[in-house]
Amino acid sequence: MAQKNIINYEGLYGDVGGRYSAEYIFLELIATRSQTFGWNIKPHIHSSLFQVFIIENGQVSIQENTQQHQVKAPCVFLVPPTHLHGLTYMPDVKGYILTISTSVMEDIFKTFSKNFKAFSQTQIITHFEETNSFESILNLIKVLEKELFSEGLERSAMLRAYLINIFVSLYRVGQEGEVVKNDSLSLTYFRKFQQSIRSSEYPKGIPDFATELNITAVHLNRICRFVAGKSAIELVHQNVITEAQKYLLHTSYSVSEIAYILKFEYPNYFAKLFKKHTGMSPKEFRNLNRE
Repeated sequence: MAQKNIINYEGLYGDVGGRYSAEYIFLELIATRSQTFGWNIKPHIHSSLFQVFIIENGQVSIQENTQQHQVKAPCVFLVPPTHLHGLTYMPDVKGYILTISTSVMEDIFKTFSKNFKAFSQTQIITHFEETNSFESILNLIKVLEKELFSEGLERSAMLRAYLINIFVSLYRVGQEGEVVKNDSLSLTYFRKFQQSIRSSEYPKGIPDFATELNITAVHLNRICRFVAGKSAIELVHQNVITEAQKYLLHTSYSVSEIAYILKFEYPNYFAKLFKKHTGMSPKEFRNLNRE
């Protein structure tokens, strides 16, 4: 029997056609989305999103790969990109889901690389030694929520400051948390491929990436389609678009200069590829997203 493809969402659960910026940060109540799906979230992954589930009341059953975990509030559940997870909530559950793009996560932890590695595995935190430690994290989430839906000056910088505060706090309380390992070989290869894409400083072909993984290009493409529903080259292009968005939002480089930095021979090809992935031209994206 053929193995079913992994359910993969570019954005939030259930959002099939959404387009998400490299700067994506979102916070919502658990009930907002989960109630719509009858409190049952089927096992799935997010290729480029990191999620934090903050459970302040109720009970949830967490499924990852072949394991099932029953947890009660207070609890924090951290899910890195490409880590398979499903959740079944009791209707009385209360809490938040924080969703952050991989790009933002990498940016805020540039100077905290050692701590960032602590979040490379799925983690369930159910023990809070200090009686007020969970409440402190919950309060930080509420402060982030206020800033996220405001129009304050330098909002992006403030959000990053709050996120660093949240993740350092989670790092401190999470030392006794349960690390859940996902043993899927396809997902392991897929993660390594994504890491290689992000760390490569020069143009590389798909056969080069495959050689690094000691597999064939055909096998790599098969893995990418199984996990993400996209070819390997589509995922490389997706990373290029993410880098382009950073330059468009945080620098004054022209579109032609950004194309050159990203190793495009012709700026018009870069602009065409960008519009194909985002639905707008680089200039339109820059103008729309300036604060």
